Amino acid sequence: MKYKRILLKLSGEALMGERQYGIDPKRLAEYANEIKQITEKGVQVAVVIGGGNIFRGVAGASKGMDRVQADHMGMLATVINGLALQSALEDAEIPTRLQSAVKINEVAEPFIRRKAMRHLEKGRVVIFGGGTGNPYFTTDSAAVLRAIEIHADVILKGTRVDGIYTSDPEKNADATKFDFISFDDVLRKGLKVMDTTAFTLSQENELPIIVFDMNKEGNLLKVVEGKAIGTQVNL
Repeated sequence: MKYKRILLKLSGEALMGERQYGIDPKRLAEYANEIKQITEKGVQVAVVIGGGNIFRGVAGASKGMDRVQADHMGMLATVINGLALQSALEDAEIPTRLQSAVKINEVAEPFIRRKAMRHLEKGRVVIFGGGTGNPYFTTDSAAVLRAIEIHADVILKGTRVDGIYTSDPEKNADATKFDFISFDDVLRKGLKVMDTTAFTLSQENELPIIVFDMNKEGNLLKVVEGKAIGTQVNL
């Protein structure tokens, strides 16, 4: 395995599967099996999931809702998704812990960095819910922050697209894919990988990002093995 400890970032929308909203149990089971393949190889896995399949704070604020209130709703949505993934992982017999930046003691452990790292060392998958616990920060920022805190080797951003393109490949058939690209080139070309805050934090801490298609069976294992899957963003 090329990477010993990873932070897997999943969007909330990815959990919808073929549905228009909510959570698709079939998609959850698929993701659990993908994660199981790498935990069985000894890879330590932490996960951050968005909440866009349930509620997106920015969208709520754009419709007149108080931004802080809307972001708190979004944080709770990520905890719901974390519980769903935890259930799917445990169904696949993978020991899992859910930690939340928003204190919900009856549902999840509070985020404690040393405890999270100990869980990882014991072979448990750790899901980080509740974003950073602060409004105005996305789950991309939460993913980078947690990855840095737990000393992850890489951030794996699982999407429905197989990498970073010159433009949106779903809208432009002529878009070309990058296999490797530097942080500076991403910023210079104005490519959307993560929000700027998260991306800059990753760059400053020299934490590589790999964007890949999470929905293709076996891709997660191939990425962790170091195979040329998706697009790698590095210095």
